[in-house]
Amino acid sequence: MITTTIPVYPVSRPLSLDDKPLLDEAFARLQPRVSELTFANLYLFRTAHDYRLTLVGDSIVVLGKGYAGGAYFLPPLTGDAGGALQMLLNDGLTLYGADDAFVARHFTGEGFPVEEDRDAFDYLHLRQELAELPGNRFHKKKNRVNYFAVRHAFTVEPYAEGHREGCAALVREWLRVRSGIDSPSLELETAATVEALSLAPLLGLAGVVVTVEGRLVAFALGERLNRDTAVCHFEKADPFMEGLAQLVDREFNRLLFTDCTYVNREQDLGEPGLRAAKLSYHPVELVKKYRACRV
Repeated sequence: MITTTIPVYPVSRPLSLDDKPLLDEAFARLQPRVSELTFANLYLFRTAHDYRLTLVGDSIVVLGKGYAGGAYFLPPLTGDAGGALQMLLNDGLTLYGADDAFVARHFTGEGFPVEEDRDAFDYLHLRQELAELPGNRFHKKKNRVNYFAVRHAFTVEPYAEGHREGCAALVREWLRVRSGIDSPSLELETAATVEALSLAPLLGLAGVVVTVEGRLVAFALGERLNRDTAVCHFEKADPFMEGLAQLVDREFNRLLFTDCTYVNREQDLGEPGLRAAKLSYHPVELVKKYRACRV
């Protein structure tokens, strides 16, 4: 049952914190595999992607925009998803973020062309592998962790309110170092990360921080995506401390969501360096995402 007021399509309204119980319930039923489909992710990137809610028939739908400004809608969350899908596609809107199961269920015949969106594929890993870095495949990662560990007396702690300012300072430094990079997502990602640090308990985010000699040098924040998968939304590390990025990733997976089989490390947005880094962790699957629109 819809307990918050959502305008009927084509009217929509911005996401609010009051929508969390409603969307949490929808995602609990859906058990999504796509990293965008959590309330925390939608809320924290509501400005970056202009996320809005509308009601199409009896189906709750999230409308959004890409970093380049193109409008889209995410797979309908409740009710008659197929009916909502057809109405939105017939109106000329683009579907983004559909996974294999959604495509198999709703695109069974002729009609709207469906295309893979490789830049948006999520990287799915075995959580225990990232926690232990076993065998020859992870030898280089383990060597970098060891390189850091023998040079620095460090501590690892669960993220708490007392860490917020240190993490925010690290995020601002991360942005400063990358200030010459031409990417429309950098400042938007920074704003989302800083807000996540402030709202982590309210949004259900958990994380770890790494400190060296009292200085916070790395953190990672994430949440549960579905029954057997965690998702790491934010990860930042001092770029001048070799092995630190590998360490904080290992600790996130070693200490958090230990009942999960998998961890989703999100997409690479088509950035070659980020793609190479994510592939180097040997994903067990790339969770495909699709777009569809009327020609």
